[in-house]
Amino acid sequence: MNFSELLQNLLVEYGISQAKLSRETGIPKTTISGWLRAGRLPDYHSIRILCQYFNISADELLQLNRK
Repeated sequence: MNFSELLQNLLVEYGISQAKLSRETGIPKTTISGWLRAGRLPDYHSIRILCQYFNISADELLQLNRK
C-alpha cells in the first residue's frame, strides 16, 4: 500500500473529508489533494501533523515497517 492509499483509508476510517482534514490540521486542501491524486509525499512538518491527528507513528504513516 502506498502513502496515498493509506491516507485515503485513514480518511474513510475516521469518516472525514479532505476539506475537514485541511481545516483541522491547517494543511492546504491542494496539498492533501496532491498526496492523494498525484502521488506526492508529505514533508517532515506535515508528517508530524498527520501522525498527531491520526494518532499513529511515522513508521505506520509511511509504511516503513513493511516486509
